[in-house]
Amino acid sequence: MYEDLHLIRKRYIPDEAIELKGDTILSVSDDLILTCWHVIHPRKDIDSGISAYYLKKGYKISKIFDKNHDLVYWYTDIIKTDYDENTKTYTFTDLMIDVLIYPDGLIKVVDLDEYADILSKHIVPEDVMITALKTTDRLLKNIYSGNFQSLVRCINDAEKDLQRNII
Repeated sequence: MYEDLHLIRKRYIPDEAIELKGDTILSVSDDLILTCWHVIHPRKDIDSGISAYYLKKGYKISKIFDKNHDLVYWYTDIIKTDYDENTKTYTFTDLMIDVLIYPDGLIKVVDLDEYADILSKHIVPEDVMITALKTTDRLLKNIYSGNFQSLVRCINDAEKDLQRNII
């Protein structure tokens, strides 16, 4: 159904752009893409996940599972999204700031050192970096105010559908 759609993950550290060929696209709308996937490089701590790319909000929220399909944490990437209509390609650029939410409620903001590195090297335009900070602020306000569950409802629903083999 979405075979002609391409998803690219672009990063600054390391400098790479990888097509997410192994991801399964579950749904696409004007403001949301849902995918499920397995890790690109095998790891002991995580195995797979379900991700919601919020195209207009500037972040991707992923529910991360271990090999037993137990929740490890929720992982939120602050991203910049570009779409090329000619090639039907979404490029999701990782803006380095990540927010992790653990099952016990612990919240961590991570990779600020990498954000500082790309900021100090002027790799990314200043307006994009300012947007990344404002997006992180909005996301954290949603989390702290108890609205995170409304953001991940689509992921939890997709997980239930996958478990029932509907998708």
